[in-house]
Amino acid sequence: MIVSEKSVSFVIVAGGSGMRMRGEMKQFMMLGGRPLWRWSYDVLTPENVKEAILVIPQGSKINHVPESLTVPLKIAYGGKERAESVMNGLKEAKCDYVMVHDAARPFLSVNLIRSLIDATDENHGAVPVLPVSDSLKKIDDDNISCVDRDGLYVTQTPQSFPREKLIDSLRDNLKVKDEAEAWMKKGHELRYVEGERLNFKVTWPEDMMISRALTEGITRTGTGYDIHRLVPERKLILGGIEIDSRLGLLGHSDADLLTHAVMDSILGAAGLPDIGNIFPASDEKFRDADSIELLREVMSMVSAEGWHVEFVDAVVQAQVPRLNAYRDAIIESMRRFFEFNVKFKSAEHIDDSGDGLSMSCWAASTLRRADIWH
Repeated sequence: MIVSEKSVSFVIVAGGSGMRMRGEMKQFMMLGGRPLWRWSYDVLTPENVKEAILVIPQGSKINHVPESLTVPLKIAYGGKERAESVMNGLKEAKCDYVMVHDAARPFLSVNLIRSLIDATDENHGAVPVLPVSDSLKKIDDDNISCVDRDGLYVTQTPQSFPREKLIDSLRDNLKVKDEAEAWMKKGHELRYVEGERLNFKVTWPEDMMISRALTEGITRTGTGYDIHRLVPERKLILGGIEIDSRLGLLGHSDADLLTHAVMDSILGAAGLPDIGNIFPASDEKFRDADSIELLREVMSMVSAEGWHVEFVDAVVQAQVPRLNAYRDAIIESMRRFFEFNVKFKSAEHIDDSGDGLSMSCWAASTLRRADIWH
């Protein structure tokens, strides 16, 4: 996996009113089970970006805010003009370099992010561009004339710059249409990389219709299973929650078998190896490991492969202890990552689980990928 040597903040600009979408704020409209802005966040990986800043309208409240699973997320509030919103986001950014992206472009790729990072240095910004493919006309006072499209390009986001120089550029140019305009007005040099046709901007209602058609994508289901022996003098941890019990689960890590089964189900749906291969018990660095932290790594892995976890369902089988009182806490713990449900079943005094000697768990995960742009 390629890791960027640059320290990069990623500003997602979602501060507009969305007037062309008939009054609805498009950045919060649902697309494939996620608000539009989440698509830009979910493609980020810690190998390329250190932090994300989401800029939203003043007075707005947002749902579906992920915990810092892969890239820490901050919230900033927008201004009257786009440049003001960007500036507010830049004030929250801490890295040497910054990328500014429209939340209304949900189909950003990791490859485009990497290309822009590589093209940016302390003296150069970088933008993605595409050649104009349509014939152009200019209408002035009802008079129509042709415009030569040769050498004309449309500019996309994200746009990438050294942070301090971009702040200085925008400070004197708050009426610009994009960051590159302010950058060049300040006399700085700009590079370009090839943009992506699928990185289009959702502006009109028809654009959302196209986006929803694209996000039907591919859905896959994976299953996971784990079993651990119950022993004295071990903590009992399920879904990251410590259970009050005289018996705990025996294992190389913290033996959180619920989280283990969930991880295997997610990895299975993504077509990746199981946790025994990724976090082997033969490796001492995983001794007493926090399984929730391992789950964070798994989430980063499947996200890098272009997968989004839609839903996870699990069943824990145990005779002892009684677990139903912990159900809400466990669900809340796991919902930091994805929508989640769990049931607890008695072993009905059958086999080791029924004798209180072991505990087992089954999990099923549904993952979605709009494979057309990955």
